[in-house]
Amino acid sequence: MPTSGQFNQSRYAILFKPGAYNLDVRVGYYTEVAGLGLSPDDVTITGAVRTQDDPSTNPIDAGPGALDNFWRMAENLAVVPTLGSLTLGPASIPLNQDVWAVSQAAPLRRIHVRQNGATPSTLRLFDVGYSSGGFMADSKVEGAVEPGSQQQWLSRNSEWTQWNDEVWNDVFVGSTPVPSGTWPSAAITNGGDAPIVREKPFLYIDQGGNYFVMVPALKYNSRGVDWNGVSPAGTPIPIQDFYIVKAAAQGQPTAIDASAINAALSNGKHLLFTPGVYYVNGTIQVTTPGTVVLGLGLATLVANNGNPIMTVADVDGVSVAGLLFDAGPTNTSTLLQMGEAGSSVDHSSNPSFLFDVFCRVGGPSQYAGTTSSCVTINSSNVVGDNLWLWRADHGSNVGWTQNLADSGLIVNGASVTMYGLAVEHFQKYQTVWNGEGGRVYFYQSEMPYDPPNQTAWRNDGNGNGYASYKVADSVTDHRAWGVGVYCYFRDAAVVADRAIEVPPGVESGFTDMVTFWLNGTSGSEIAHIINNDGTAVTIGNRKATLPP
Repeated sequence: MPTSGQFNQSRYAILFKPGAYNLDVRVGYYTEVAGLGLSPDDVTITGAVRTQDDPSTNPIDAGPGALDNFWRMAENLAVVPTLGSLTLGPASIPLNQDVWAVSQAAPLRRIHVRQNGATPSTLRLFDVGYSSGGFMADSKVEGAVEPGSQQQWLSRNSEWTQWNDEVWNDVFVGSTPVPSGTWPSAAITNGGDAPIVREKPFLYIDQGGNYFVMVPALKYNSRGVDWNGVSPAGTPIPIQDFYIVKAAAQGQPTAIDASAINAALSNGKHLLFTPGVYYVNGTIQVTTPGTVVLGLGLATLVANNGNPIMTVADVDGVSVAGLLFDAGPTNTSTLLQMGEAGSSVDHSSNPSFLFDVFCRVGGPSQYAGTTSSCVTINSSNVVGDNLWLWRADHGSNVGWTQNLADSGLIVNGASVTMYGLAVEHFQKYQTVWNGEGGRVYFYQSEMPYDPPNQTAWRNDGNGNGYASYKVADSVTDHRAWGVGVYCYFRDAAVVADRAIEVPPGVESGFTDMVTFWLNGTSGSEIAHIINNDGTAVTIGNRKATLPP
């Protein structure tokens, strides 16, 4: 499996049939490691399933850490961690600790970290450097979670014995036990039960060797895992009901014609992408209610000719899961669109879901990237479960006049819910929320690093910079838990008047907010946290919170 090459073109899915294995599984870039059982305990790996920092980093804040540990995932298996050292040096891992040192786009799902005999195990969310922005769902740790230097994290419907630390912004929804402490002395936000969710569809194999995709059932006001000693509730779909898209060769991009895929979708097929990088000609159009679109191994779809990569009609129950949407060299209006403009159908009884959906504008050397926005949600009741929308701040084809992109997320639909939303470095508002009834559990955002001057980064003459999180003036109902907005104005001493901009009547719906001046040019700042409230963050006052 690859351990380097942040923008390489290889994609991997390592799938384990039910059984017991003794392995040290090191998960690198663009790699998915998953079990093929109905329960995580059907596949047990004794040793480790891990992703780590550069082990030479010492002290903890001296090196790159895991800040670029993106685009990898582990799902649907049990780990009995046995690796580590009794004699601890600066770069060693203690015994019985499974290390998942990651940042964005690196989820853990349906993972069971089991005890090694009578010894409690530990899930370690850092190694010997900083990590920032992780996500865990439907997972159980028979021991402690050690966040260490992990700066921010969302845990949804997960369980552990204890949670030992926090840094900036840890949000818990549907998870137990919620750590003690109150904001801001402890960076803990309790979002309560998960109001509506289904777990991500997953591939499994039955005793006869037949493959299915399980679509878990909807859950309301739920807490904890849904697989502990019970058969999963949901709908199995035979693999024969999927149109399977295959890459031509490992590490080589594959051009695909959307018309062939659309013909299969219109005939009732679901859609599965095997690991690969696909240049999409045309737009993939999902029009049938209940369609599952599933990517394996961080399958990557590139906008090849200026069209949106995928549109989903305003229908019930579509699942889009495990895909990386890449902007191409010709500007698009958006990369992924849920529902047509003006959609108004109520989908509350069977919403559509976005699971592990990642978007990227710029970064790879193979193609430039530009788009007006990454994800546009026009349908009502859509649920997002781990989104990272990223205008690249490093890599190739990167710069203020190169990887052009206004916004990451635009929400026009009503009653849209997000569990784990990260939107970073776009050139105007990072997130624009126009729909009523929005709910966001955990928000992570960095403003753009590269405005060349204040004139180039001014809100249509109405103020300095752009807020990261913008709720339209017409909205009367919006709530968010655990909102973190950060700045590193690298190239100029620019000012953002505020991190969050909302109608005054909505301001009280925001629970636990933090801004942080990461680094940058002296004189740069975020002047307020929400509207005109909250202390400025500057080179001399790097962190601010509300409540203070």
